[in-house]
Amino acid sequence: MVKLFWYNSIRFRVSLALFVLFALQAFTAGFTLYEVDLRKHDYEILNLAGQTRVISHSLVFQSNSYLKEGLLSSLNGRGINDLYFENLQQNMQLYEKIIAGFRNRRLDPEITGLDEPLTCSWDAQSKNQLDVSAATWDHFRDGLQQTIARNRLSPEKAAARFVAEHGEELANSSDRLSRAFQHMMEGKLATIRLFNQLAMVATGLLSVLIAILLYRKVLRPLSSTVQGFSRVSNGELGYQLPAVPDNEIGQMAHAFNRLSDRMRSLFRLTDHISRSTSLYEALKFVCMEFRTFLPVQWVGVLLLTPDRKQVVLERLYSDTRSALKEGDHFEFALGAPEVALAKGGALAIDDLAAFSRDKRADFMASRLAADEKNSALLVPMKQAGGSDAILVFATSQKNAYTPDHVAFLSNIAVQIGQIIEKTVVMEGLVVAAVEGLAKLAESRDPETGDHLVRMSLYSAIIAEELERDDKYQSLITPAFVRDVFRFAPMHDIGKVGISDDILLKPGRLDAAERREMERHPVIGGQVLRRSEEQMKSLGHSIFQVGIEIAEAHHEKFDGSGYPAGLAGEAIPLSARIIAVADVLDALTSKRPYKDAWSMESALEAINKDAGKHFDPEVVAALQRTLPRIMEVYERLKHV
Repeated sequence: MVKLFWYNSIRFRVSLALFVLFALQAFTAGFTLYEVDLRKHDYEILNLAGQTRVISHSLVFQSNSYLKEGLLSSLNGRGINDLYFENLQQNMQLYEKIIAGFRNRRLDPEITGLDEPLTCSWDAQSKNQLDVSAATWDHFRDGLQQTIARNRLSPEKAAARFVAEHGEELANSSDRLSRAFQHMMEGKLATIRLFNQLAMVATGLLSVLIAILLYRKVLRPLSSTVQGFSRVSNGELGYQLPAVPDNEIGQMAHAFNRLSDRMRSLFRLTDHISRSTSLYEALKFVCMEFRTFLPVQWVGVLLLTPDRKQVVLERLYSDTRSALKEGDHFEFALGAPEVALAKGGALAIDDLAAFSRDKRADFMASRLAADEKNSALLVPMKQAGGSDAILVFATSQKNAYTPDHVAFLSNIAVQIGQIIEKTVVMEGLVVAAVEGLAKLAESRDPETGDHLVRMSLYSAIIAEELERDDKYQSLITPAFVRDVFRFAPMHDIGKVGISDDILLKPGRLDAAERREMERHPVIGGQVLRRSEEQMKSLGHSIFQVGIEIAEAHHEKFDGSGYPAGLAGEAIPLSARIIAVADVLDALTSKRPYKDAWSMESALEAINKDAGKHFDPEVVAALQRTLPRIMEVYERLKHV
């Protein structure tokens, strides 16, 4: 499963987008409401600025009217002088309070009529004009006060003349201040409009971006996924969705691709098994096909012996050279196979080295650990007839097998179980029958003794040694070694077609008899070819290596052998191996017509014939395996 980070999830991204949209709208609304509320204050300020304008113009008008004698009269018994002077002082006081409030950027409730003082803020133009207007007011006020102070007897007329002379300057300054404030208010309103327009554009762009992201990250991948399900349901197994986003849709698509891969692999495995003629090929197929979604580098099949005391490694496939070999036996008691069978289900081993230490008798786990494998999974299989088998998967990873892997591999085990019954059992029956023919041929030549057993073991040892050579790695597999060991005894099976007069003749054969004797490789090949044809008609191929051995084991590396005169690597490798093993055992075995040679003498003779009779590389492999060869020789020698 692809790891999904919280910040990549659809839920988070959609929530974030909605939050950003909501936050943008909320901020726009809040800013607008705040600015509108401030505009109420601005209107108060503009109103007061208008009052200064009205006051200044009123002072000029009243002063001019006062100075015109025709308009002088009494009002309600009060003299015009007193009324003018009182009105002048009131207007001067109000103007002073407004200008002082503007200067201090704080307007008291006394002049605004509000419940709380009003704080003011000015733009640069308004502040400059305020400074000019305040200075004009100071000059006007100070001049008026000085004029009144100098004219104690008639302050009203002196004040009226001063205002009439200098009031226009104050009025003009008040007009400019009012216009500056008005421009400031209009600018703020324009800012609000611009902000709202930008917010609308941002909201639109954000909405389009969200729509694009939803389409690219959700709708389009979801549509592709639906299409993928449709294609797989129509039989297109293995169909893979294209690159997908790193969100829940991506997780679903990744899971779909894995499922599609598994379905295709399982289908191909089933098809492969239905047509398969080799358990080894089936295990290789599993290892190669499933590794994209399954940790497996080594796979093998264990069979429990009838006495339930040991398990035998029947087949294996490994990416690299394996210290484990087909045919290896392991104690059943206290080992991983017994634990798996007792459990009745798959057994996952997370650390093979630690497991082998805990289970002292578990040589298989320790051998896998020595093979640089760290995790294993054992899946029991019940075979026909009630026999027990175990399918083993191994990898260099630690803690490799999850419950999903266990469930999946358990399903594979069912498929592999079918091919075990189909191939291993049938191979055993057929090979046993043909081995009977080989024994029959041997029984007609009583001088051979345990020749077949020894030379088979020699052949397998040499083949295993050649496997270590990079040149032969792709050719020599555990299946090849097994077939060499299995069919080595059949190398002279063609002798069943040779008459006893020739086969049992005590003396030398004449030329005609020699030609007849030299027909036994051809006869042996024909026998096994017929057997192979019969097996292929049943969907199996078993005897190919046996045919090579029977037909070519008397060919010589320099081309002087028979029956076909093959030379060098034109001779099948299996036959080149058998040729060395056969001659080695013949030379070191006692015959009625000769004594047994020593191993040293036999090896010396074989070394002399390297490059002539024998493949030099096979001879070199024989030399390297002398300790193992000698162990077999000493145990089974016939001298």
